[in-house]
Amino acid sequence: MEPIKQMPTSTRVASLLRKAILSGEYSGDEELSLTKVSNQLGVSRTPVREAFQQLSSEGLITLRMNKGAIVKSIDKKFIIDHFEVRILLECEAVRRAIKNNMDVSDLLKREQKLKNNPNESTIEDYVQVNQDIHRSIWKAADNQKLFQLCEELWNGSSTNNIYPAIEHHLKSLDEHIALLTAIQNKQADKANSIMEKHLTRSMNNLIANFDNK
Repeated sequence: MEPIKQMPTSTRVASLLRKAILSGEYSGDEELSLTKVSNQLGVSRTPVREAFQQLSSEGLITLRMNKGAIVKSIDKKFIIDHFEVRILLECEAVRRAIKNNMDVSDLLKREQKLKNNPNESTIEDYVQVNQDIHRSIWKAADNQKLFQLCEELWNGSSTNNIYPAIEHHLKSLDEHIALLTAIQNKQADKANSIMEKHLTRSMNNLIANFDNK
């Protein structure tokens, strides 16, 4: 199976900032500094500036001339709208991936290894395989525009401030195994249903942050 290329730096930065805003780590009216963010993430200012432009187009931040950006206040409706679009796109990607005979054997092996060796796995291992599974499905859908849109909406692992992150990752691991197995068996409706439930749980995780402020 052809390896999935890493996300461009600006896309990864946008993903991290998007997750922080949607999860409430950054609050409304909080200032984001180009220099501070670039130093925190260990990247140059250019990809951070590009990430700011992307987030501005999504309505998450307001750009300030030569002064970084200001985080916009978001509500639960914003999160629901965000995930409804992700669900539409990623469920369609699953159907197309199955139609295109996606090979999930390597991804299944990686998930089984995590499941069989929980004490040897780090949070970063779960985060990476989560990203690789979703990106592999987008790529297997064989539609560049679909891939691009999914990538632009990516917000990483949707953990919340209520339960330990590992609980989310362990649930995601079981969901991923079920999803990949359904894809392997060409069960499009089942795979579609699993993906929808998987993303809906992520959405509810982020909404829970608002309910518990």
